[in-house]
Amino acid sequence: MARKSKTSRTTGLRTADFVRLAAFRRALRGFLRFSDSAAARVGLTGQHYQVMLVLRAAPVQAPVTINDLARELLIKHNSAVGLVDRLAAQDLLVRARHPQDRRKVSLRLTRNGERTLVRLASVHRAELQGASRRLAELLGEISGLRK
Repeated sequence: MARKSKTSRTTGLRTADFVRLAAFRRALRGFLRFSDSAAARVGLTGQHYQVMLVLRAAPVQAPVTINDLARELLIKHNSAVGLVDRLAAQDLLVRARHPQDRRKVSLRLTRNGERTLVRLASVHRAELQGASRRLAELLGEISGLRK
């Protein structure tokens, strides 16, 4: 049973606004599901792919530490350590002494990690090219919330 499109007195949101918000979240979940599946096809999780993206996106002159990684992924330090351990075991990244602070450990992708990341990033970019029009449309509708 469809609800009437009434406006909430406190928020000013109508049923159509909630429909747009729900559609946008569904589109995001769809992309994340795709991302997790793509990563699984090469033996990784979505979080592993995120770690690799963070490392590759960092400027060469600003090495990434485990603390940096945890902050970037919005996870706890010990969770970041576990992700790094698993990726290191698969020869996708290595730990090295931080160039500016010998007490810290910096992370970098191995050649194997770079190759794996390039394959994954390519399929992600292709998927986003297909989904970007719909996501942009939904985001535009949401940010205007009343089109």
